Amino acid sequence: MIYCGIDWAEHHHDVALVDDTGQLVAKLRIDDTTAGYRTLLDLLAEHGDTEEDPISVAIETSRGLLVAALRTGKRQVFAINPMAAARYRDRHSVSRKKSDPGDALVLANILRTDMTVHRPLPQDSDLAQAIAVLARAQQDAIWNRQQLSNQLRSLLREYYPAALEAFANWQNGLCRPEARAVLAVAPTSSRAAGLSRAQLRSALKRAGRTRGLEAEADRMREIFRGEYAHQPPLVEDALGKQMLALLRQLEAACRAADDLAEAVEEAFSQHPDADVILSFPGLGVQLGARVLAEIGDDRDRFADARGLKAYAGSAPITRASGKKHHVGHRRVKNNRLNHAGHLWAFASLKASPGANAHYRRRRERGDWHAQAQRHLFNRMIGQLFHCLQRGELFDEQTAFRSLLAEAT
Repeated sequence: MIYCGIDWAEHHHDVALVDDTGQLVAKLRIDDTTAGYRTLLDLLAEHGDTEEDPISVAIETSRGLLVAALRTGKRQVFAINPMAAARYRDRHSVSRKKSDPGDALVLANILRTDMTVHRPLPQDSDLAQAIAVLARAQQDAIWNRQQLSNQLRSLLREYYPAALEAFANWQNGLCRPEARAVLAVAPTSSRAAGLSRAQLRSALKRAGRTRGLEAEADRMREIFRGEYAHQPPLVEDALGKQMLALLRQLEAACRAADDLAEAVEEAFSQHPDADVILSFPGLGVQLGARVLAEIGDDRDRFADARGLKAYAGSAPITRASGKKHHVGHRRVKNNRLNHAGHLWAFASLKASPGANAHYRRRRERGDWHAQAQRHLFNRMIGQLFHCLQRGELFDEQTAFRSLLAEAT
């Protein structure tokens, strides 16, 4: 058996091949180019790599063109956490020396000694990988949009409190197109006070609002003409220019989030698992796509539901030593899947009587809100694993039969 370890870098990669005895049989440095990838594949072929029996590879990343080139065919690629690789490094040297070729050798020896305790990258379909890219990008865009919205809100508090009062009763506040349109024509409180009813109505209409234009324009005109504290004129104008610059960033972030949401919906609707995922209460297109993006569609990725629950961070973890015994929540988990699970459990409380009854029972037993939500997510993601394995849709009576009987 030959094992391959690759120390990944931005411009070049160090490769090491070892045999069953740990003897170094080949080492090489390749460039991060197509020629370099071809050289690597030729080296693997020289040492027995075939399509039926490929050489397993350990690398410290799970993304990039190099990983995509290695994942062709049946080859198993192991993404080793850099912190785990650092612990293995101490097994081979106590002098704390470090080099790129040495790290590649450590990665190859990890596969030689402990391949069974590490998990290879899942064999997800191309569509599932595309959904993962889009869903994660859309989630990042939403987080970026919210961060910019918070920055804009903080800036408006310094010189423009009338704007915050005018948009206070709107859902999503500053992220709404109406709010951005009004701020674009009135970047300061002095200019906002001089807006006429027709100008406000036109701004709202340009933003796409069709109902209640007159009433909304009158309400905002009254707020803008109220009495508020003001910055000096020159300072207010400077803050207004800063606000417009931040507003353009927020508009770009909102547009990016909307475009990515449409792309996610288009790709997710084509996946065969979409019907099963959407049958669960609390899961819509965007949240369901995030769940699929993190668990993938490789049915052999998790041996059972307990593995998926541990990966999601919903299953508790036990720490026992001597007379000490502690059961708590997991800190090492897939953070994106755990975040989606929290939203899923919260949304399912209104969409599912059984989920609501389960949550209420956990609260009655003394669980905090977060604990009850995590316990509900733990149960529902186990049910999702079962439904995906068997290709069945969610059934409320089957999932919460005992709880619904008690409630009745």
